[in-house]
Amino acid sequence: MSYFHKQDGTCEIITTVARLAELAEILKNQQEIAVDLEMDSLHHYREKVCLVQISTRDQSWLIDPLAVTSLEPLAAPLADPAITVVMHGADYDIRSLHRDFGIEVTNLFDTMLAARFLGIGEFGLAALLRARFGIELDKKYQKADWSKRPLSREMCAYAMADTSDLLPLYDQLRGELTQKGRLAWVEEEGRLVCQARVSEKEGPLFLYCKGAGKLRGVGLAILEELLQMRARQSEQFDRPPFKVLSADTLIEVAELRPRSLHDLAMVKGMTSGQIQRHGAGILAAVTKGATTPEQQLPRFPRSTKKEVTEQTKERLKNLKSWRERFSGELGLDPGVVAPNWLLESVADTTEASLEELNALSGMRDWQKQLFAADLARIIAMA
Repeated sequence: MSYFHKQDGTCEIITTVARLAELAEILKNQQEIAVDLEMDSLHHYREKVCLVQISTRDQSWLIDPLAVTSLEPLAAPLADPAITVVMHGADYDIRSLHRDFGIEVTNLFDTMLAARFLGIGEFGLAALLRARFGIELDKKYQKADWSKRPLSREMCAYAMADTSDLLPLYDQLRGELTQKGRLAWVEEEGRLVCQARVSEKEGPLFLYCKGAGKLRGVGLAILEELLQMRARQSEQFDRPPFKVLSADTLIEVAELRPRSLHDLAMVKGMTSGQIQRHGAGILAAVTKGATTPEQQLPRFPRSTKKEVTEQTKERLKNLKSWRERFSGELGLDPGVVAPNWLLESVADTTEASLEELNALSGMRDWQKQLFAADLARIIAMA
């Protein structure tokens, strides 16, 4: 069985289904397990999980999903409601486990969420381990290409550090949440995180391009052609789109509409290497977008803002004042207690009733129990 020794820094990596099945049997007998993932999103066109780290109370393992033909043995222990899966900042890891392997987590304890619900300002894993145990995490390999093999001893040690001390941290945070009566809050948030999934992009690419909203008509058509060109180049060269051409550069190209390589060289952020590799494609995209028939020109969807009544404005003002006081009493960030979208939904209710508040989409059970009556009283006043 593969294992990791914290004492001397040596580790073995699980690379076969048979060995993974043995690990799964060990995990099935645990009450808590710590889990983390390493991915290659900064280095390849299609992101994938490249390493899975798992720790129990006394052992840790590295699992190589690029070598193991199936991670199916992990599905049962990770989905077992009797086993607490401890992760830090779990949202995207939960999505990635389901996207790549169809694996679901049922009983999650997120140490980052726990820290936030304890009012801890620095809730990154490195900051927590430093403050709690005097452990310094070396983030040297944070942006490494985890798809490369073989993994160095140093990379293995780096990866394992993200889970090897997570269960002692869990013990402390869970105990403090219990003392403050907030454990159920974090458990509910964890159940919601477990439902997170990667969603496929639909519609034109400019919908997902930051800054595209400032373009209109022909400019937006050119940007879409540029984004499509970049996507093809990204796939061909197996590089993330932002490493081929930045969104800011493409938006400036769409605005300036260069007609020659000389014009292209004037674009801010455009390098000679990019011009050499992609110049012809960029100019072709500009020409194609610029000749889009008027009736086919794209439009950036813009939501129509609902007219806010004076009563709603007054309610929202009162709700934010209440939140400031209430979060201060709890020692929590106001956004943790009640994010703006929730207060806006409450301010927009038609009746000052607990029934209507309890029916609001997205409002947590712990929020309803903790302060729904306060909210009803506040909105009844305005």
